Amino acid sequence: METENKPLPGNPSLASSTEELLALAANDTGTYRYSVEDYFRKPALSAFQLSPGGTWIAYRERDERGRRPIFARHFETGEVRKILDEGDELIDGYMWVTDSRLLYVQDKSGDENHQLYGINVDGTGFQALTPFDGVKVMLLSQLKEDPEHIIIQMNKDNPELFEPFKINVISGALEKLFTNNDPVSPVTGYHFDKSGRLRAFTRQENGTEYVLLYRRDEASGFEEILRTGWQDSFDLLGFDYTSENPHLAFVSSNLESDTAELIRYDLAACTKTETLFRHETYDAGGLSLSRKRGYEIDFYYYTGEKDVIIPVSETYTKLHEHFTAFFEGQEFSVAGRTDDESRYLLYAGSDRSYGAYFLFDTGTGSFEKIADLMPHLDAAHMAAMRPVQFTSRDGLSLHGYLTLPAQAERGEKVPLIVNPHGGPYGPRDEWGFNPEAQLFASRGFATLQINYRGSGGYGKKFYLAGSKQIGRRMLDDLEDGVAFALNNFAIDEKRIAIYGGSYGGLAALGSLVKTPELYCCAVDYVGVSNLFTFYKSFPPYWKPFMGQLRAQWFDFEDEADQEIMKQVSPALNVDKITRPVYVVQGANDPRVNIHESDQIVENLRARGFHVPYMVKYNEGHGFQHEENRIELYKTMLGFFALHLNS
Repeated sequence: METENKPLPGNPSLASSTEELLALAANDTGTYRYSVEDYFRKPALSAFQLSPGGTWIAYRERDERGRRPIFARHFETGEVRKILDEGDELIDGYMWVTDSRLLYVQDKSGDENHQLYGINVDGTGFQALTPFDGVKVMLLSQLKEDPEHIIIQMNKDNPELFEPFKINVISGALEKLFTNNDPVSPVTGYHFDKSGRLRAFTRQENGTEYVLLYRRDEASGFEEILRTGWQDSFDLLGFDYTSENPHLAFVSSNLESDTAELIRYDLAACTKTETLFRHETYDAGGLSLSRKRGYEIDFYYYTGEKDVIIPVSETYTKLHEHFTAFFEGQEFSVAGRTDDESRYLLYAGSDRSYGAYFLFDTGTGSFEKIADLMPHLDAAHMAAMRPVQFTSRDGLSLHGYLTLPAQAERGEKVPLIVNPHGGPYGPRDEWGFNPEAQLFASRGFATLQINYRGSGGYGKKFYLAGSKQIGRRMLDDLEDGVAFALNNFAIDEKRIAIYGGSYGGLAALGSLVKTPELYCCAVDYVGVSNLFTFYKSFPPYWKPFMGQLRAQWFDFEDEADQEIMKQVSPALNVDKITRPVYVVQGANDPRVNIHESDQIVENLRARGFHVPYMVKYNEGHGFQHEENRIELYKTMLGFFALHLNS
C-alpha cells in the first residue's frame, strides 16, 4: 500500500475518479443468473497442500474481507488450526517443509520482490527468513534429505544477478553456495542434486548464448559441455537416480527435433542415451518421479488441445486407471502426495467446472471430495470451450479456443471478444474453466483465444515464427482467427472487441492501430504502449536478457528495427486510433511500468478521446486483491455493454 511520505507512481491526475468508473460499470444493466462476484470472488476453500508425513492438510479459507488465511486440519483428530492471517499484503504462495513447519512468500503491493517467511503449524516460530528490501527471492530446491534447509536464489548482493543460498528454514541462517559476479556473462540457472550439491550451472554469454557447465565429481572443476542459442531449448529437469551411472540426467530438449522431447542425457559423455517421450505436434511438458520407489518415472505429461498424462510406472499406471474411471472424462491432475504415497491430492475440473479437490487413499482405494471450489456455479449453466484450428494467411497451422454463449449455439449472431494471451513468447492459452470467458458468455459475448505464432508448446519453428512479429504477423494471426470465427460460427462482424493483458494489452492497442475497421473497441490491461520506453523501464534483473530481447523482439540500436518499433508502438500512433479504449493498470507493476499506460491515456486524451483509466495503487502486473478484480470486471462489462450492445 502507498504511504503518506511516498509519492504515488505515475501521474495520479490521469486516473479516472471512482464516480466515473461507477458510471461506466452501470452500463451493464441486464438481469443475469450470476453476478461478477459469483465468477471472481475467491473460493471458500482453496490451495490445498498435504504435509510431507501426512499428518496435516493445509488450505486457505476465504473470510468476509476476501482475504485467505492459512488453516490446517489434522488427519487423525480432525482438529483445525488457523496458522496465519492474511492482511493487506497478500500471501502469494506457501509450502510445507516438515510436518510442523511451513514457508510462505509475500511481496509489497505487487512489486514482485518476494520475501520468504517461516511459521510453525501451531502459529509459533514466525521468522522473516529473507528480510532484505528490494530483493527478489525464488525457490530453487527443496531438500527432502535435509528438511531444515532449502536452496533459494536471490539478487541480494547485486540487483541484476541471482545467487544460490542454502537457508535454514527455522533460523534463517544463510550460506552462499556460488558467487555470481560477472554481469557480462552471468549465471542464469543452477542445478542441484537431491543432496544439495551444485552439479551444473548455465552461464549466459554475448546476451544470446547459453553455456552449460558440469562437474563430474566434487574434486573436479566445472567444464563446458554444451553451448546453445536462445532459439534452442536444453532444460535440465533433474538427475536420474535409478542408474549406476551418476552422470545421467532428465532433459527437455529440441536440439534434435522440432518439438521439445524428454530424453536421458549423459552429462559426462555429452550424449543423448535415450528418447523417453516425444509428440510430433506439441512440446513435451515434463515428467513425475517417485521418491519412495527410488525415483522411478511415474508419468510424462504435455499440453495439447487439453492436458495429457502418459502413465509409465506399473504403480502409477494402476492408479491412473482408478483416477480415470472415477473422474469419468474430466481433466484431472496430481496436485500432491505424501512422502509415503499413502495419500494423493487430486484436482479435477473441466471447461464448465471450476473444479474440485479430492483425496485418494491408496490403502483403501477410496476417494474423498474435500472441496468444490465454486459450487454455486452450476456446470449446466456454463459455456463449452471448444478447441479450434485454422490456417493463417501465410500457411501456419494455428490453434486456439472459442467459447460461445447460448445465443450463438442457437444460431443468433453475437458479439465477439478477441482475447490474446500475454508473453508473447512462451505462454499459451489452455483448455479449462476460464472465469473471464464464462462471464462474457453469460452476457451474450463469445470469446476467441488464439495461440498466435511465438506462443509456447507447439515446437521450435512455430515459436521462432513469432520473432520480430510483434505488431505485425502476430496481429495477422488474430485477424485470421476472427475471419475463421466469422465464417464458421454465429458472430456479428460489426460487434468485435479486443481485450488483453500485458503483451495482450499491446496487441489490443496495436490492433486498433493496424485494423481499426475490424474492432469496435479495446481494453488494455497492464499493457505495453511504447516499445522504446518499455525497454528503458525493465527491472535490474532483466538486464542479462536484453540480448535475447533485442534479437527476438526488436533491436532498439538498429535503424531498421527502430522504424518498426515506431510503427508498432500504439502510443506513437494514436492518430490512427479511432475506436474507444479502456485502460487498466497496477501502479507498482515491475514488468510493464505505469508510464506505459499513462502515456497512451495522455496521448489519446490530447486528441480529444474520452479514455476511462483505472489505476490501483496496491497492485502490480495483474490484480490480485478480490475487490479490485471484481471492480475491474464490472467496469469492463460496462465498457463492453456500451460499445458491443449498441
